[in-house]
Amino acid sequence: HRRRQARVPSVRFDPLALDRWKSSPKSLWEIGRDYERFIGYNYETLGYDVTFTGAIHGFEDMGRDLIARRGPELRVIQCKYWSKKKTIHEKHIFQLFGSTLEYAFRLGQFDDLKQLSFFGGSIKTTGAKAVLYTSTNISDVAKDAAKKLEVECNENVGMSDYPLVKCNIAMRDGAKIYHLPFDKQYDRTKIIPANGEKYVYTVAEAEKAGFRRAWKWRPD
Repeated sequence: HRRRQARVPSVRFDPLALDRWKSSPKSLWEIGRDYERFIGYNYETLGYDVTFTGAIHGFEDMGRDLIARRGPELRVIQCKYWSKKKTIHEKHIFQLFGSTLEYAFRLGQFDDLKQLSFFGGSIKTTGAKAVLYTSTNISDVAKDAAKKLEVECNENVGMSDYPLVKCNIAMRDGAKIYHLPFDKQYDRTKIIPANGEKYVYTVAEAEKAGFRRAWKWRPD
């Protein structure tokens, strides 16, 4: 009979897995996804309910990487983590503007293009605001177009270290569960600080606060 291998406690195994994930080489898509996660984290800490559409839907996100809601506020956010050699041009502003309008149509906030004044705050009228974050520069022409279309632009925004472990409380039964950035449900898991949920830096912090590893953590 072969001996049954003892399960290594998560507090010992998970930190090693997290460290390996942090140091492993990543594809351009994965780097872009991590940038979206970083921007989304910052919105969540401000009390926004964030949907990580880019990470969930991939290239089918229609240029909407994040959808952030807080009360009546709705932010349609595009994130571009690019080399400093590249520049954001007006076509990217137009794409984000159009995608935000399409999303407003999808929500049923207006039914007829006649309701829109394309150069008079149309996105503001729908209740949705287009927001761009990029790690590089935005051209002057693009900035001018963004000003006219009321697209908020944030340039030269890099990534910095932040807590990656998501500590979530299940609505169904109140179970306290933590998710690591390579777990199956990580990007679908929302963190709402007002509900007692939070991000922490280490597995030890999560387990000390009473959170356990998600059972279904393996990716498909």
